[in-house]
Amino acid sequence: MNHFAVGPVRPRLWAAACVLMLAGCQAEPDLSAVRAHAERPVQRYHVIQTLNANAQTVIAGTQAGALLVSRNAGQTWEHKSVAGASLMDSAQCPDGSFIALDFYRRVWSVSADGNTLASATFEKPGVPLTITCDPKGGWWVAGARARIAHSADHGKTWTVTDLDEDAQITALQFVDDSHAIAVGEFGLVAVSSDGGTTWQRGEPIPNEFYPYAALFVSRDEGWVSGIAGQILRTTDGGQSWERQANNAQAPLYRLFLHEGVPHGVGAGGVVARLEQGAWQPVPYPDPLPVFFGAGASLPGQSALVVGSPGGLLRVIGSRTN
Repeated sequence: MNHFAVGPVRPRLWAAACVLMLAGCQAEPDLSAVRAHAERPVQRYHVIQTLNANAQTVIAGTQAGALLVSRNAGQTWEHKSVAGASLMDSAQCPDGSFIALDFYRRVWSVSADGNTLASATFEKPGVPLTITCDPKGGWWVAGARARIAHSADHGKTWTVTDLDEDAQITALQFVDDSHAIAVGEFGLVAVSSDGGTTWQRGEPIPNEFYPYAALFVSRDEGWVSGIAGQILRTTDGGQSWERQANNAQAPLYRLFLHEGVPHGVGAGGVVARLEQGAWQPVPYPDPLPVFFGAGASLPGQSALVVGSPGGLLRVIGSRTN
C-alpha cells in the first residue's frame, strides 16, 4: 500500500520544484521608477498652505512635514523635512529671511537663501492662525481667544497680549514701524499705534464678518476677503467698510501685493486683481478647477506662484499684453 501511496505524490513535488526554479530564474522587479517618484520633492499628498518669496528664494509650507524651497522662481523645488509640522502661514522679514507658522505652536525661521532652518516654540495662542514680521524684525503670532504673541529675540522669549475676546484673529499686519492692525472672527478689529506695545479695539466689521485674509497698503487703506466672495475696503483704518465688486465670483483665501497692485487667489482656481475699484479675474492658460490656498508675488518676474492640495505648485504670468 505504501508503494502505491508514494507514487502519485512525486509529480506534485516535481511541479513545485519547477515553479521554484522558474521563480529563481526571474529577474528582480525594476523599482527604479517607484523610487524616483518617492524621491520627488513635491508629492501628490502635499497640501500647499502658504507661499512666500524674496528676490532669490520661494518657500512653500505644507500641511504635513515638509518645507519646499525653490531658487529658480518656482521651476524646480527642494524638499526640506520639518517632521511633525503643519505649516499654515508665513511672512518675510526685513532682511529677506522668512518665518513660517506651525500649527503645533512653533515658528520656523528660514534663511533668505532657504538653506538654514531653525524652530522656536511658544505657548499662546493655543491655536495659532497667522504670523507676521514687523519692520524691526520682531515676530508676531496671533490666533485663538484673540491673543497676540510677540518675540523680539527670534523666539527665545515671548510676551502675550490678551484682547479678552472669544474670537480668532485670522490676519495681522504691520504697515510701518508703529502702526499695526489685526482682524478676526465676528468682525474683530484691533489696532496698535505704538509698535504693538498696546492694542485698542476698533469698530467691528459689520455683520460679524469672518475675514479669510487681509491686506493693508497704508494706515488707512486696506481690504478683507470673506465668505461667498465678499471683499470689503476701508479708507479710514478700519473705522468703516464698503463692499467692493468681486467679478471673480469666488472666495479669496490669500491677499497680497504684486507689482504694487492688490491680488488674491482662492476657490475654483481663481486668481484676481484689483482694477478700477473692482476685483477682476486674471486669465491664465489651462485653468484648474481646484482651490488655491496659497499665493505669492515673484519679485521681478511679472509672475505669481500659486499652490493647492494635490502637490500643485504653479507659476502664472501676470502680464496682460
